[in-house]
Amino acid sequence: MSRPTRPSRFWETFAVAMVKPLSRLLVKRDWRNGDRLPKTGGVIIATNHLSWTDPVLLSHFLYNNGRWPVILAKSGLFRVPFLGRAISGLLAIPVDRGSNEAARSLRLSAERLADGCAILFYPEGTCTRDPDLWPMVGKTGAARLALESGAPVIPVAHWGAQELLPYGEKKPRLFPRKTFHVTVGPPVDLSKYAGRSSHADVLREATADIMAAVTEQLAELRGEKAPETPYDPAGR
Repeated sequence: MSRPTRPSRFWETFAVAMVKPLSRLLVKRDWRNGDRLPKTGGVIIATNHLSWTDPVLLSHFLYNNGRWPVILAKSGLFRVPFLGRAISGLLAIPVDRGSNEAARSLRLSAERLADGCAILFYPEGTCTRDPDLWPMVGKTGAARLALESGAPVIPVAHWGAQELLPYGEKKPRLFPRKTFHVTVGPPVDLSKYAGRSSHADVLREATADIMAAVTEQLAELRGEKAPETPYDPAGR
């Protein structure tokens, strides 16, 4: 029995009615290269993380470009009254960081990819701690998922969400109205890893390639040169 690749009509209508007007109200749009998003089939959308608002703003972008974003959300949110029911209805995947449940979230992601879903993945695992807000060293989950599933990885970079709501702050900066910039790059070439076992070195190399592709797109958006070595919070 096939699983749905989109929410029920009720939950999709509910989410669109909430997100689209809110996104239009909060930010101006600078959307680029949406035609690079595959319109069908399982795909991993790898992106940078700047603010608690960027999942909402990115979801609007992806939806308008023909893909329903399946988001990985903290497992605790699924236990919040109504919110948990809503994000379950929206096909979100629970993630319990730092436990064996992390493997379960990857398994569920692989199942959704096989069904033809678009998984919105933050390889950094959290908002960047780089002082200049460049992408950090990524965790290997997205690379493992890509190599084991064969699904394409599409690098997406964005800029501006941090101006609306900087990481760690609770009150958004509404005025002046910010611009949300987003661009899509070509699929990350992971062909050199085909047929190789998914041991730690391979996963780290593939992850570095994914993060480099995201960083390249962000450098284009910002019109700046990215650092040669990504920030590593574990080795700072």
